[in-house]
Amino acid sequence: MDKRALGADGPKITVLGFGSWAVGGPYKFGWGPTDDDESITAISHAVDSGINWIDTAAQYGLGHSEEIVGRAVTGMKVGEDVFLFTKCGGFFRPELGKVVYDLRPASIAQECEDSLRRLGLETIDLYQIHWPDNSTGTQIEDSWEAMNRLLDEGKVRWIGVSNFSTDLLDRCEALHHVSSAQPPLSLVKRAARNDVIPWCRDHGSGVLAYSPMASGLLTGKYDHAGFAKLPDDDWRRNSAAFQEPELSRILDLVERMRPVADGLGVTMPVLAVAWALAIDGVTGAIVGARTPKQVDGWIEAAGLTLDSSTMDELERAVADSGAGQG
Repeated sequence: MDKRALGADGPKITVLGFGSWAVGGPYKFGWGPTDDDESITAISHAVDSGINWIDTAAQYGLGHSEEIVGRAVTGMKVGEDVFLFTKCGGFFRPELGKVVYDLRPASIAQECEDSLRRLGLETIDLYQIHWPDNSTGTQIEDSWEAMNRLLDEGKVRWIGVSNFSTDLLDRCEALHHVSSAQPPLSLVKRAARNDVIPWCRDHGSGVLAYSPMASGLLTGKYDHAGFAKLPDDDWRRNSAAFQEPELSRILDLVERMRPVADGLGVTMPVLAVAWALAIDGVTGAIVGARTPKQVDGWIEAAGLTLDSSTMDELERAVADSGAGQG
């Protein structure tokens, strides 16, 4: 599988990475029931298939995803054969019914220790701030200094951010280099092409695009009835993209994508992921799975190059459907 450098100072990573949000299992922002043993098998299968990095977060399953990832990489050479990326800053507060993002320096330091323990590591390869602070009023400069201290202490190898605006990226970069940024990027969420990705290109930062299949919307596997059958504890039931009128627009886009995929002789998931990889400045795409079969459903995207006429056809499909943003 092709590899690309994660920015100016990061490792060479495969163009696809394993996303482990769903393997965290049920919680308020989970994907419904999971089988831990099957999740571990899926991660092992992804690595055996050539993928050399796994992305997780402390928030996923309230720590359970990190535990599963830690079990899956037992016996692997972490930091050499496979890289582990995780994130800090988010806690689910049951009494509030929401996630609170806390980026106080002491909280970041404690979260790092907790993630190291769950992953079974002495050093995290890439440590990322998950979302901007939405509760404590902590200045991002103080949070970024705390992240840099983890670098100095040898507890992490590189530091990055997720879901940050270019303004926040500027403030971080003024203090210490941002090794990577992680924005959402798909045919439904395209805004990062206009701001975060060009910023990263200009500053030597890697781009880890997440949700290239738009949380399943672009897989072609669902229709209105299929989405109605999602488990009650699947977070997508409450997502705006899964509500009308946007859902119908996206399903219209999916139908316009089908002949493009058929013409290339590929599946819809492969086409959706390949589109994200084709965006100039993207280092790699994070793609989730809970089973080996799901991994096999999208891994061919690593070898698919979309030419300009195909990209133009997909742009027309987006415009005609009116789906998404950016």
